[in-house]
Amino acid sequence: MIVRKSPTEIEIMREAGRITAEALRVVGEAVGVGVTTAELDRVAENVIRSAGAAPAFKGYHGFPASICASLNNEVVHGIPGARKLHTGDILSVDIGAIIDGYYGDSAMTFPVGEVSEEAKRLLDVTRASLEAGIAKCIEGMRLHDIGHAVQTVAERAGFSVVREYVGHGIGREMHEEPNVPNFGQAGTGPALKRGMVLAIEPMINAGGAAVVSLADGWTVVTRDGSLSAHFEHTVVIMENGPEILTLE
Repeated sequence: MIVRKSPTEIEIMREAGRITAEALRVVGEAVGVGVTTAELDRVAENVIRSAGAAPAFKGYHGFPASICASLNNEVVHGIPGARKLHTGDILSVDIGAIIDGYYGDSAMTFPVGEVSEEAKRLLDVTRASLEAGIAKCIEGMRLHDIGHAVQTVAERAGFSVVREYVGHGIGREMHEEPNVPNFGQAGTGPALKRGMVLAIEPMINAGGAAVVSLADGWTVVTRDGSLSAHFEHTVVIMENGPEILTLE
């Protein structure tokens, strides 16, 4: 069942989204050559807890950290650790925060120093695909209009869309109905209605769409070793269109 949020719930989710956005911004400012992903994890947790919230990911199904830190060919769910960032890397950071029982969820892929032209284009296209998906979050549109918009932007650029991992509803739970694929046939799926809150999160690969999971049970990588980028916002469908909750 798709749960539509009340004005009171949306207001709480605005705060969860704001804290999530602040944590992601501060982490992005800390990204740099020689920094470890564990250091970035500590930065994120400090921001979230200082705001009176809790890290949404830490302990979620046993995940050991406050952020997912996915490097280069890692698609999602990378575990922070002792790895240092190097010039030319791209780092996808996924962050969530909980306050008063409600979740915010957002992700961004950051360049580390000077990156390749392919990496720059991948980041630009993935960000544009997210914006295209958000633009379809209008009452009366259909759920798969979102994924169709994401897919169209990505594939026209010559990139591929990950199929195995998708966006989702969000509220009192991190993952609620409906699933929000980043692909699909326009004009199909449940009707979008005011009060629906969706985490839209394109995961776009520079090479093929196939992915595999590593032995750690979390990290997902591209099968062909190509770069992958991930951008995400939590969005609520309002009377006048979409409102992005994960903005400061």
